[in-house]
Amino acid sequence: MKKQLYTASEAARALGISLDTLRRWDRQGLIETTRDSGNRRQVPAGEIDRLRGSQAGGGLSARNRLRGIVSDVKVDGLLAQVEIQVTDPAHVVAIVTRESIEELGLKPGVPATAVVKSTSVMVER
Repeated sequence: MKKQLYTASEAARALGISLDTLRRWDRQGLIETTRDSGNRRQVPAGEIDRLRGSQAGGGLSARNRLRGIVSDVKVDGLLAQVEIQVTDPAHVVAIVTRESIEELGLKPGVPATAVVKSTSVMVER
């Protein structure tokens, strides 16, 4: 049976982030947590699933993936810039079409994965 609640360190490991990043995301409201009787963070399994995305990999052959949270979206005409916060200290900025932003439903706070292939950065959700 799948666990319903994970400790902060278990959740960080499952998400591929540092414990400090998980704590920061909690303070910023990017991840939902609860507290146990000892006031320690716990993360519901559903929240881990939400942040990991339901279709990780999406059938792409690219192996370089940087998971994170969309921190900014700027749309200008036909193009849009997506900024994804990944495990410290790196972050990725991608230039994509407006149609892609709309199709993927990208906005700050939404989980997304930057797929790095050659000199292009694609975004999947």
